[in-house]
Amino acid sequence: MSENKTSEKSYVKNGNIFFRYFIITVILSIMAIAILGSAVNIGVNEKKDWLKVAEGLKRPDHLVSPIRGNIFSDDDRIMATSSPRYYLYMDFKAEGFARDSFLRSKTNGVDSLAYYLSKKFKNRTQEGYKAHLMKGLNATSKNRNYLIYENRVSYADLQEIKKYPFLRYHRNRSGFYTKEMMERQKPFSMLASRTIGDIYNEIDTLGMTLGKNGLELQYDSLLRGYPGLNSVQRVGGRWTNVTEIEPTNGMDIRSTIDINIQDLVEKVLTDKLKELDARSGIAVVMEVKTGEIKAITNMERVRAGVYAETMNHAVADVIEPGSTFKVAAMMVALEDGLVEPKTPVDVGRGVYEYSGREIRDHNANRGGYGLINAEKAIWYSSNVGVAKIVLKGYERNPQKFVEGLRKIGMDADLKLEIPGSGKPKLRWPGDRLWSRTSLPWMSFGYEVQMPPIQTLTFFNAIANEGKMVRPMFVKDILKNGEVVKHYEPETVIPAICSKPTLKTIQQMLYNVVNFQDTSPSRRDGTGKPARSDVITIAGKTGTAQIASGGGYGGAGHHVSFCGYFPYEDPLYTCIVVISSPRVGLPSGGLMCGTVVKDIAEKIYADSWVVDMKKEPGDSLKVAYPNVKSSDYASLKNVTKGLKLTTKEAGTVRSKYVSVQSDDKGLSVKEIPLIDNLVPNVVGMGAKDAVFALENSGLRVTLSGKGRVATQSIQNGTKVVAGQTVTLTLK
Repeated sequence: MSENKTSEKSYVKNGNIFFRYFIITVILSIMAIAILGSAVNIGVNEKKDWLKVAEGLKRPDHLVSPIRGNIFSDDDRIMATSSPRYYLYMDFKAEGFARDSFLRSKTNGVDSLAYYLSKKFKNRTQEGYKAHLMKGLNATSKNRNYLIYENRVSYADLQEIKKYPFLRYHRNRSGFYTKEMMERQKPFSMLASRTIGDIYNEIDTLGMTLGKNGLELQYDSLLRGYPGLNSVQRVGGRWTNVTEIEPTNGMDIRSTIDINIQDLVEKVLTDKLKELDARSGIAVVMEVKTGEIKAITNMERVRAGVYAETMNHAVADVIEPGSTFKVAAMMVALEDGLVEPKTPVDVGRGVYEYSGREIRDHNANRGGYGLINAEKAIWYSSNVGVAKIVLKGYERNPQKFVEGLRKIGMDADLKLEIPGSGKPKLRWPGDRLWSRTSLPWMSFGYEVQMPPIQTLTFFNAIANEGKMVRPMFVKDILKNGEVVKHYEPETVIPAICSKPTLKTIQQMLYNVVNFQDTSPSRRDGTGKPARSDVITIAGKTGTAQIASGGGYGGAGHHVSFCGYFPYEDPLYTCIVVISSPRVGLPSGGLMCGTVVKDIAEKIYADSWVVDMKKEPGDSLKVAYPNVKSSDYASLKNVTKGLKLTTKEAGTVRSKYVSVQSDDKGLSVKEIPLIDNLVPNVVGMGAKDAVFALENSGLRVTLSGKGRVATQSIQNGTKVVAGQTVTLTLK
């Protein structure tokens, strides 16, 4: 009976539980359906309304400017980097000015602000700044872009200025705001400035700074990066900056410029330009094997005695090269088998008339060179000699000569990395500028035009065993310090001429500088001023009159020297061109050859490494050093480190030893220390001697420098505590 009742109660209890579970499930289901329905309603029917509410909690997006990449030298020193600069403005239509005369108040007003601005910028007095600010405030037509300070300020300065009276309030009240500009800084100032290039300081509509010229323009797409996107959103009742898209900073580039070479090239060239009072000058140093441009400087007179880089003349200027071009004319003639080094050519008195025009040598007023040969026509830079050789071989077929010039790369497309680079121009028979005198005049560098870097590349090919390589200005593209692209040397022409022709030309260029005539006439090569006792230089001089008003002579001269060094194993090729020198007679050797010589010697001095193993021994050297008597443990430590042989005379128990040196090694002898007896400190250094004597209870005074020569109390004497012993050091 009792069991039935228990079973009945259990049934009722379980039924209640299931009923309650059912009720809860129904309620939760209803709530879920309601939530789902509400979500659908918001997402579909009320979508536009809620989007409007969300937009009200978000201010318009604005671009976040990326950091422009750096330009490095070949050893990773920064040559160009970016930093923000700010213009300071006042908006006199801001709400604060419309609401009250806040700026006029005594506590927050113009007097305090003018004081701080005057103290900071020092370009106006306090009264001057007050008048400047009041002018904008009292203007009938309120200016929204009133410039507070004419120059840009740094970020650090801006943070300080934001704390000034009145300016520390938000823009709506103070009207104070800034415009950010990116300023490109060059830590090495003018070094290779035109090649590195410049940027437009203003940030464009896409939030980026753009390259203006030089490498800055050529690699602009890599350097500038990509802007990010930022918005200000209301979160928890406060406006918060939210970066939606992070900006991608620009990549860096590692140039080929060697700062040390660049610095010395610029100094040597500038000193020469000042000496000659020249209008302008260029100097370029190129690494022979790779084509890397290690230094490039373009100096132009901006005022008396002051030179600066204003344009990349070495790359952009298309000029008549003058006598350096004779090397190309001779190479073509040698390749075609029309001449040999010893082929005679009679230049007479240095004047030759052809088609009604006179060709003159530089020494025509001194009687000319007379009968010489082809190689001497290059050594002496004879216009008549080279013109006669070219006329004899190509007068009836001038096109073959021009085709030969093209074959050796005189108008090769170098695909330079500097925007605005000039293109070489060779005249062709049949074009409108060709005349009967074009052929001979081209042979010595007139009626052809090319930038100096084109001439440099040709001479570099001669130094590089005939291989013409493209001039390189950039070695690597980097991202976060890692190389993402490395540029290898690029061959333009594998061989500009045959090996025999190349060897002949190389020998000619060597003798232009180094030939020393032993005959009574003493006719050395025109490049003699470039001769060095330190490093062997080979090259060619050039002098060309500057065309002006349809003629020559009125605008001065381009003087030049192009060569390479060291001749035995060329490392660098260098060209120097100086325009319109006012002091001295125009001379490629005297004016430019000396610059190349100075550059070569200084580069050689800076890179000189001595192999000490190959150097002869010093006649005064000793096998073992003269060692002081000293602490035995310290002596053993030093001799072990220096691998010096030591020989002890018996067992050493004492702290101190005396040392004798000879060619066989170091002989060590114990200095006994006996209690209550004065020790022998002669031969010791001051430190050890003082320690030994004071340990014995003596006082010490010193006189002189070096090691102990004498002691005033003889060793072995009984110690009297506190007695003073005088040590003489020598």
